[in-house]
Amino acid sequence: MAVLSARDTTLLAYDVIGDGPPLVCLPGGPMQDAGYLGDLGGLSAHRRLVLLDPRGTGRSATPEDLTSCRCDRLVDDVEALREHLGLDRIDLLGHSAGANIAVSYAARHPDRVARLVLVTPSTFAVGITTTAQHRRDVLSGRANEPWFEQVSTAFEKIAAGQGGADDWDAIVPFTYGRWDEAARAHHAAQEGRRNPEAAAAFTADGAFDPPTTRAALAAFTAPVLLLGGELDMSIPPPVVAEFADLFPNATLAAQPGAGHFPWLDDPARFTGTVTAFLAGRTAARPA
Repeated sequence: MAVLSARDTTLLAYDVIGDGPPLVCLPGGPMQDAGYLGDLGGLSAHRRLVLLDPRGTGRSATPEDLTSCRCDRLVDDVEALREHLGLDRIDLLGHSAGANIAVSYAARHPDRVARLVLVTPSTFAVGITTTAQHRRDVLSGRANEPWFEQVSTAFEKIAAGQGGADDWDAIVPFTYGRWDEAARAHHAAQEGRRNPEAAAAFTADGAFDPPTTRAALAAFTAPVLLLGGELDMSIPPPVVAEFADLFPNATLAAQPGAGHFPWLDDPARFTGTVTAFLAGRTAARPA
């Protein structure tokens, strides 16, 4: 573990694992520590992963002012990390809610991003809405799998605004491409690692300015990879495709058989896609 001081003196912890050029990685949650990313399916064999615990999570300090956990304000922590690492530009990866921080950073500091990777990305920062029908379409494709009935019933209660904690627990198997032993262990290891107070601050009023962010991303010319999961109910493939349309130099990949954590469902495919993109071996999607 290494530590840096943010601009407001909050101490931020990060891990560095693997070999190769650095890749700064921002976890989701929102406001969950980076432990659940692991080594991103073996990506650490190709890149030196710099895994940041956002303020208020994991081994990073919790600030006295929780409003500093608002998404737009977390951009300053990424810039502090870049400066601390002594890098002129960074390759940056954001997973799920962490993608909101990543695109906000790219919008504010476009000259500091060499390549941007967005994995099953949340879309709050750009104002794209995921509808219940988007999620039903993904769910219907899994009708022959175990847990379909329980997931479907729970999902409809959630979609109607009547879902309780048991319903959210019931849909967990379909957040993964396979609800196998590895998925169960991964889910269990996340228990208690998200800071709910910081998460509330993450999405507080003022956190997002979609029109301004979208305008900045339209002028962002660095290569961008948007990697979605074919079976991801959280961020379904059509939503990821709409996100990709915001960039002039985007590569879009939908990983077959993958849910919200594609590096678990098919590590080799995930690492192959990401390493090829980072090495410049992937052409941008035609407009």
